[in-house]
Amino acid sequence: MRPLDPRLLKHASAARWFLVAGAVLGLAQTLTVVAFSWFLSQSITLAVRGDSLESLRGTVAALAGVVVVRAVLVWMLDVAAHRGAAAVKSQLRTAVMHRLAERGPNWLAGQQDARIATTVTSGLDALDNYFSRYLPQLLLTAIATPILVLVMLWQDPASGITVIIVLPLIPVFMILIGQATQGVQRAQWDALQRLSAGFLDVVGGLATLKIYGRERRQTERLGSLTEEYRGRTMKVLRVSFLSGFVLELAGSLSVALIAVSIGLRLVDGSLLLGVGLFVLLLAPEAFLPVRQVGVHFHAAADGLAAAEEVFAILDADEPSRLDASGDRVGGVRTASALPVVGQPVVGQPAVDLPRADRPGGGALSFEGVTIRRGDSTVIDRLSATFTAGRLSVLRGPSGVGKSTLIGALQAFVPFDGTIRLDGVTVPTDDRRDWLAWSGQRAGLFSGSIAGNVALGSSVTDDSLVVTALRLAGAADLEPTLRLGVNGAGLSGGQAQRVAAARAIYRCLALDCRVLVLDEPSSALDTDAENALIDGLASLAGQGRIVIVVSHRPAFVAAADHVVHLNEVAHV
Repeated sequence: MRPLDPRLLKHASAARWFLVAGAVLGLAQTLTVVAFSWFLSQSITLAVRGDSLESLRGTVAALAGVVVVRAVLVWMLDVAAHRGAAAVKSQLRTAVMHRLAERGPNWLAGQQDARIATTVTSGLDALDNYFSRYLPQLLLTAIATPILVLVMLWQDPASGITVIIVLPLIPVFMILIGQATQGVQRAQWDALQRLSAGFLDVVGGLATLKIYGRERRQTERLGSLTEEYRGRTMKVLRVSFLSGFVLELAGSLSVALIAVSIGLRLVDGSLLLGVGLFVLLLAPEAFLPVRQVGVHFHAAADGLAAAEEVFAILDADEPSRLDASGDRVGGVRTASALPVVGQPVVGQPAVDLPRADRPGGGALSFEGVTIRRGDSTVIDRLSATFTAGRLSVLRGPSGVGKSTLIGALQAFVPFDGTIRLDGVTVPTDDRRDWLAWSGQRAGLFSGSIAGNVALGSSVTDDSLVVTALRLAGAADLEPTLRLGVNGAGLSGGQAQRVAAARAIYRCLALDCRVLVLDEPSSALDTDAENALIDGLASLAGQGRIVIVVSHRPAFVAAADHVVHLNEVAHV
C-alpha cells in the first residue's frame, strides 16, 4: 500500500474528512512552531543582553501562550486521528459486509473464513496506528517541512541550503528500509493468518479429532505455527529498532551539521545570536516529521496489510458475461436490460412481483439458464418450472450444481438465460423480499433461539417464532433458550431445524412468494424430517412456491414435483 492509497479515500469518506482536518491543524501547528522558536530565541537574546524582567514580560507571556496553543493543537490532531480511524474502520467493515452479501454464500464457500475474519476484525484495528501516528506525521511532512525550510532560508540562507542538501538523505534511507520492512511485515501477516486459520480449524473439528484420538497431534502443529509467528514478530521488531536507529542517527547528524555551522559563524560574528538561535530551534523541527514517518511506518504496517486485503475484496470484479445487447447477465444490469421488478422504467408501467395472498397460483420458471465457472459449464440451458401450491424437490448427485442454481436465483451467481416469477423477470439486485432461503450451513449466532429465528427483523414476533419452529418440526425447542457461539448448545439436527425456521419466519413475516431450503434434513431423524415435510407442505398449500434441494428418500416420496437436475434440460 502506498503512503496514502487513493482507494482509502474512495471507500471511506471519513478519510477525506480527516485529511482536511489534519491539514488545517497541521498548518496551525507549524505556525505555532515558528512562533515558539521566535519568542524563545528573542527571550534568550534579551536576557543575554541584560534587559530587565519588566521588558521580558511580554515576550515570555507570548511564549507561554504559544506553548498552550501548541499543546491544544496537538491534542486536537490526536482526537481527530482517533475519531477518523474509528469512522474509517466502521465504513470499511460496512463496505466489506455489503460486498460479501453481494458475492453470496457460493463465493464465501471458496474462501478462508478465518482469513476474512482476521482481516475485518483485528487487522483493521491496526489502522489506529496508521491514523494516530503515521498519517499525522505524513501530513506534517508535506506541510510543516517546506514552510520551516523556507523560513530558515529567509533568516539564514546557509542553514537553509544545508537542510535542502541533507534532508533528501533521510527519505533515501526510509525507502531502503521500507523495502526490507514490507517483506518481513508481509511474512508476519501471513504467519498470523495461518495461525488463525489453523486454530479455528482445530476448534471446529475438535470433536472429530477427539473421537479418533488425533487431538494431541494438533498441539504440535499449533505450536509450530505459534513459534513461526513469534519468530516473524521478533524479526519485525529487529528491523523496526534498526531502522529507527538509522533514521535518528541521520537526523541527529544533519542537525549537528547545522549547529556546527551556526556556532562557527556566531564566534566570528558573521551571524547574530537571535537569528542563530531561531534557526537552530527550527532545524530539529524541520527534520522531525520526516524521521517520524519512517519510525511510525512499522507501527502502521499491520493495518496497511489488512487494508490491502480489504481493498482486494472490495475492488475485485465479479465474473460476468454480456448478453447480445452488451448488458451484464446475472449481475447489475444496465438501463437497456430487462426492467427490474418493482422499479418503474421510463415509458413503461411499473411492475411488481405478485404476493402470496393474490389469487391465481403462479410459477417460478428457469428458461434456458446456463451457468459457467471459468471454462467449464455447470448447468447447460436448463428449463424448469416450479408451480405454486406444490412441494417441489430439486435432486441430483453431489457437484451437479443444485446449490449453484439456487445461488443464481438469489443473484449471487452470474448466469445466462432468464428466471421469471409469474411471468415477470426476477430482479438481479439485492431486493429479495419475494424470497426466503436457508442454506446447508445453519449459520447460528450467540443469543436466543427466537433471536436466531427472527434474524433481520426489527421487531421479533413471538407468536410467529413459535409458528415457524412448529412448521420446521422444532416445536420442542424453547424460543428463549440461549445459544453459545455458532449456535453452541444445539445438536446438528436441532441447528438445522432452527435454520429452516428462520427461512419460514421470513416467508411468513414478509409474505414471500418463494421458499427455498437447501438440504434441510441431512442431519434429521425420521420423525423430525416428517414433521418438517408436513410443515413445508402446509406452506405450499397456502399458494407459495416451495423448493427443497434434497436427495433424501422421504422428501422425494412426499414431493408433488421432482426435478432431476442431472437428467433434464427441459422440464
